[in-house]
Amino acid sequence: MTRTHVSFSDLRTAAYCPRKCYYRRTAEEDDREPPPRVDAVRNLETRYEKLLEAPPGALAAEPIEVSPVCYREALSGTKRRLEDAGCWERLRNPRDRDVLATGRDCRGIVHKVLADPLEPVLVSTGKPPERGVWESQSVHAVAAAKALAWEHRTAIERAWLEYPAYGVIRSVKLTTRRKARYRRALRTVRELDGPPPRINNQSKCNSCEYAGTCGVRTRTLRSLLGFGGGG
Repeated sequence: MTRTHVSFSDLRTAAYCPRKCYYRRTAEEDDREPPPRVDAVRNLETRYEKLLEAPPGALAAEPIEVSPVCYREALSGTKRRLEDAGCWERLRNPRDRDVLATGRDCRGIVHKVLADPLEPVLVSTGKPPERGVWESQSVHAVAAAKALAWEHRTAIERAWLEYPAYGVIRSVKLTTRRKARYRRALRTVRELDGPPPRINNQSKCNSCEYAGTCGVRTRTLRSLLGFGGGG
């Protein structure tokens, strides 16, 4: 029997919220095209050196999510740390860009592919957590690494996450725990034949575009400020 490849985006969404993944996959309209801002933020990654030299006014006009001063400090610190580790030049001059990688179980676009050793880089348009990477991005990173490893018939032990709007780059070790989360997300996507149980995470529901379809009650700004009314 032919195995259906699961997309990186479905794996990432399932790790974030299985119910959201179900609604996204069953939506009548294909609304997965990224908004224009996505390309603008990802383009920052190709211009780090110029951004470090840009005056505050020019930097403020870029799609960054912190002040120009904080951005330059963060990116400068990232560059120094990665230069000391011997990784900066590899990240700045990847072997390939925007590669469609197809593995045994999953497939999707790898934003950058590094050589010697072979490692995938994913470029996120969002905000990094205080430490490490978000769980859904960890699953995405493992999927990208597994797909590349399958194509090239080689082991991959690390992936990378870049957050260009914040000047942050973090490595992701492919630990046993992360691989287990990936397998769980893969199994979740393959077994989706109806809406999974709702998750118990109000913050995710508040920002979800499928909250109305899902039927979950989200808290409005008015209720969060204590003006919800009632008895």
